[in-house]
Amino acid sequence: MNLNLSNIKNVVQTNCHIADSHAAGNYTMCIYLLKMRELYRWESGYDYGDPIPGEEVGSWLRMREELWESLAENDFSSIPIDGVEYDPFDSTSINTILKPQRLVYSGGLGRNTHAHFFLGVLERHEHYNGFEIIVVADEYARDLTAPPAMSQNNTIYIRREAMRRLIWEKYEQWCWNKPNNALGRALAFYDFENQLEQSLTLMTDKELNAAILHEIGEVKAFEILGSRWEDLLFSLPHSKLELLLRSARDHLADCLSTLPNIIEAENIPSLHFYIANLTHLRKDLFPSLLATYENWVHTLDFSELKATVEEGALHWKNICLSVLSAWENDKNVDPQILIHMIDNNKL
Repeated sequence: MNLNLSNIKNVVQTNCHIADSHAAGNYTMCIYLLKMRELYRWESGYDYGDPIPGEEVGSWLRMREELWESLAENDFSSIPIDGVEYDPFDSTSINTILKPQRLVYSGGLGRNTHAHFFLGVLERHEHYNGFEIIVVADEYARDLTAPPAMSQNNTIYIRREAMRRLIWEKYEQWCWNKPNNALGRALAFYDFENQLEQSLTLMTDKELNAAILHEIGEVKAFEILGSRWEDLLFSLPHSKLELLLRSARDHLADCLSTLPNIIEAENIPSLHFYIANLTHLRKDLFPSLLATYENWVHTLDFSELKATVEEGALHWKNICLSVLSAWENDKNVDPQILIHMIDNNKL
């Protein structure tokens, strides 16, 4: 096989740049600068904890933004493998060729229908209850967002490097004030202060399993809601309704898979980390989960948490199906009606 890895990497990375040119403006300035610094760390090979010269980052950032501007109108390129050009979103066909070479590729659409691409080293490949789980180690090409986990049909991609980077970013932010919160409780199970790299590795290993559970939950939610849910999401502009819909489905996915498994295993660090990563919107929609968690912090009694999660699975299933039904009955339904259906039915 004529596998020109250097050429494949360059094409995938260029597609990543094009995707970034469309998506980078969606971040707040603070989050954008943080992500850009970590992207620079990855590209330049700095270790976590290494100081990065601000002047270097500033110069690189200006050049990167100029590159994005020059590519913003470009179409995504086909992926060339052994003389054949593959559609950049045909991950299945591409991986059929690359996996025997211990490589993994993914091209798909994430939040706000923004494209994501990556190319990396295959760490392990397994099957679980009908799901294909692909764990990726070092990455050759990535975009700015670099989600640690994603699912396409029944294939789940887990990105070790992206998860490690996410944990590092969370740890670094927590160190600013070191609050006594869910994130601090999760970090306390590791010795970040004295053994940074070892702690990052140990926590990454544990949270990769939690990420797999969430992606399995996403697939289970899809089995309930079907492709019609994606049609609904893609019909919407970036809006409060879209954020509410995604939050409701995330709650459904986690009540179906992530939380039941964490609770069953009594995985205390991952439970703290899960709560720490809930968005403000998800917390607002599911206040009973937060209240039950706070009680659990003092009692470590999982029974109340288990009951809340079981109630949540039924509640969020009904909410998602009700919203979907209202939209299917009238594609021009007032978005405010759908917003109220979610906002007025918090749990």
